[in-house]
Amino acid sequence: MSQDAVARPAARAAVSDTGVRWRLAERPFVWLAPLALLLVVTYVYPAIDVIRYSFTDATLLNPQYAYTADSYRSVATNPDLPGILWVTLLFVVASVILQLVLGLLVAMVLHRGVKRRLPGVAAVRIIILSAWIVPGVAAGIVWQLMFNEASYGFLNAMLRGAGISPVAWLSDPDIALWSAVIANVWRGTAFSMLLLYAGLVVIPSSLYEAASVDGATPLKQFWYITLPQLRPILLINTVLISIFTLNTFDLILPLTGGGPGRATEVLALYTYNAVFRNFDLSSGAVLAVLLLAISVVFTLIYVRLLPREL
Repeated sequence: MSQDAVARPAARAAVSDTGVRWRLAERPFVWLAPLALLLVVTYVYPAIDVIRYSFTDATLLNPQYAYTADSYRSVATNPDLPGILWVTLLFVVASVILQLVLGLLVAMVLHRGVKRRLPGVAAVRIIILSAWIVPGVAAGIVWQLMFNEASYGFLNAMLRGAGISPVAWLSDPDIALWSAVIANVWRGTAFSMLLLYAGLVVIPSSLYEAASVDGATPLKQFWYITLPQLRPILLINTVLISIFTLNTFDLILPLTGGGPGRATEVLALYTYNAVFRNFDLSSGAVLAVLLLAISVVFTLIYVRLLPREL
């Protein structure tokens, strides 16, 4: 068999494959349809169903319900809601700021260690990332043991050993929220570190070399090179961890249960309690819609701040 006879089928297959790709490029909805269907089934339909239930008087104990706007009025006039929103605001803002700062510091240290080929950098990175993969409930239980005010509580045992009076980490309303923030920052810093480390890796080293030649100090290099280059990733990271933190309840549930009193009851936990403790499905749906609206606001702020060239 001649070489031309062997090559012709391969050429026809290549032309056919090119034709298929061209048709798909002209009709992107063909290959986007499975993804769109997946998004509709897993995200859009549940969100629409939550919004629908928010306009009912449904409960988990009664399968019958009627459509009404009373749930929105009940939630809006609830005297507990302003306090819940304030606790949520403090929890989210403190967690986001600390996760950004610590994540950036850890990412810079690891990046410098990799560039200098220091031993143990990979092990440190794995240890930090291990906190991120721990489920929220497990992390809450671990930190509940750490903050425990009994004799076996790790932190208070350390304080006693240093001759310092024990701290009421979880029973003092003025301290409990910050204990929850510490636990959440411990779990979430690894995610910020991962994103920011990826951003540091792609910054051209030539920028720092040129700045060093011009006599720029490390602080000026950080301010005028690192931060501007990381700005898009910092914005994306801020929005993602803000939404993650806003929806956090699995960590707080075993840690404090929202107490003492309601000192640590954030909006996500309040929503959980409304549905699964009070069996009030309609009010829980209203609170879920409120969470969705706040998340959308964060996303719009991100879109507004993101550089247009991206």
